[in-house]
Amino acid sequence: MCGIVGAVAERNIVPILMEGLRRLEYRGYDSAGIAVLNAGGHLDRRRTVGKVKALQDAIDAAPTSGHIGIAHTRWATHGVPSERNAHPHISSDGLAIVHNGIIENHEELRDELQRAGYAFTSETDTEVIAHRIHQHLQTVGELFKAVRATVAELEGAYALAVVAENEPERVILAREGCPVVIGLGVEENFVASDVAALLPVTRRFMFLEEGDVAEVRRTSIKVLDREGQLVTRLVRESELSADAAEKGQYRHFMLKEIHEQPRAIADTLQERVANGRLLEAAFGPAATAVFKKTEHVHIVACGTSFHAGSVARYYIEQICKIPCSVEIASEYRYRNPVVPRNSLFVTISQSGETADTLAALRLAKQAGYLSSLAICNVPESSLVRESELVMLTRAGPEIGVASTKAFTTQLAALTMLVIALAKHHGADAERERTLVERLVELPGLMEKTLTLDPAIQKLALRFADKHHALFLGRGAMHCIAMEGALKLKEISYIHAEAYAAGELKHGPLALVDADMPVITVAPNNDLLEKLKSNLMEVRARGGELFVFADPESGIEASEGVTVIHMPKHVSHLQAPAIYTIPLQLLSYHVAILKGTDVDQPRNLAKSVTVE
Repeated sequence: MCGIVGAVAERNIVPILMEGLRRLEYRGYDSAGIAVLNAGGHLDRRRTVGKVKALQDAIDAAPTSGHIGIAHTRWATHGVPSERNAHPHISSDGLAIVHNGIIENHEELRDELQRAGYAFTSETDTEVIAHRIHQHLQTVGELFKAVRATVAELEGAYALAVVAENEPERVILAREGCPVVIGLGVEENFVASDVAALLPVTRRFMFLEEGDVAEVRRTSIKVLDREGQLVTRLVRESELSADAAEKGQYRHFMLKEIHEQPRAIADTLQERVANGRLLEAAFGPAATAVFKKTEHVHIVACGTSFHAGSVARYYIEQICKIPCSVEIASEYRYRNPVVPRNSLFVTISQSGETADTLAALRLAKQAGYLSSLAICNVPESSLVRESELVMLTRAGPEIGVASTKAFTTQLAALTMLVIALAKHHGADAERERTLVERLVELPGLMEKTLTLDPAIQKLALRFADKHHALFLGRGAMHCIAMEGALKLKEISYIHAEAYAAGELKHGPLALVDADMPVITVAPNNDLLEKLKSNLMEVRARGGELFVFADPESGIEASEGVTVIHMPKHVSHLQAPAIYTIPLQLLSYHVAILKGTDVDQPRNLAKSVTVE
């Protein structure tokens, strides 16, 4: 997704800005641009569609330089990918701006600005901000004050960086719902939306907080909080290095990616939730109109993504009161589904190139669906390009074949879909706030869950000689049991099956004996007591239980029952993402003990682009 880089220095900052953009390419984008104040004190802007390399080629063909400037990579939310919609955007008198986020009241502000005589050259919400800052500048006379006056009028989420010809020694920043970091140098300073962009030039960073507006000069920084009070923000030194190995401290990509999940979830939520509200325009400009009309949801996916969709079905029906069906893409392709009235077609894919899922989308376009929504991790993918609505998961590159952070970010994206639909199907503002709060709590709960890693590593020793395993769950947690079984078989080659725990008595109990470990996920929900009865059925037949349980579940360790206590106060909405983490770790450590190729298990590929 969108990335910001900026700098103010004595040296030419164009190479710094361009390297920063390259380091943000992992976020996904469709265009890039740069604006610097050149030697003559005039704003020099370059913008291109496509990769950062295209922008670099344009600069190489017609070089530019400057000591102060801003740069941006954009993923379209308002306006199609094009040069005119790429950032930076400018207003009169050489004022330029880059922006991450979504401004919900941009249409109202645009109408007002057009009546005041401002001419718009793009379809973006960002250009509205540029003109509004210029308008305020005419009355307050100072860029810093003009930015503060403007952000007070904005509704939504934003990170802003602003430069102007008439104030050529400073960059003005603002933050609400989107991250902005200031990199501290020696008589030079930098700004970015991500620390990674600035690691080649500094390791000392100041993080702005919600509502902050900051002035960044070459030798000074000023920050005002939401109330207009002068504040000092803590300076931290990053432990990351510009040339750190991709795996970092981790033995395998899979383990690294498991531990990256809190950050990946936080990145997925950025710019999409703010002040207890979901910014549903993050799904696309037409999202609100589509969600208002949606009367049925049809989710199609493969493998791990199918499990994510299966979780979502429970919450779409429970919270939104809308019927939802979930189908394996390879099966959907070869039948003639009946499409209920006003059905939203949702596809889920990590790569966006999964052949069966793409084929399903193309068939669905001929079948009379209301609209199509892609939930995907790759912005340039075919699935994203061919869908009408899009929610990018922002997991970053996932190298391990067995999906981990892509799965949990899919769960987060689907939860945002649930909230968006609920807004138009009976949920009031307080209900929305509660759902958003549970979502925002996920990264912190994930951090707590990851502390179980040493205990799970020891637990894995008891699986190393096993050839079969059974996973159990109830309700939405049955889907997490399916995902846990898939992970174990993918990377350790242990045969594993998952069942809804209530189905044990209808056949699977015949498999249970002392040599068949039974792994169970047991959050403290409405089905807990039913689940306990199912577990007693296993113990009565000599099965060995391994239970990941809520501390208040009442499930205690005993002979044949091993209990790993999960974090407290995990809500039903949070449980799928939280309880999948120990199953990922268990699969990883078992695979290590068995000596398999964790990141590239036999017979499998990361992106399945064939039928």
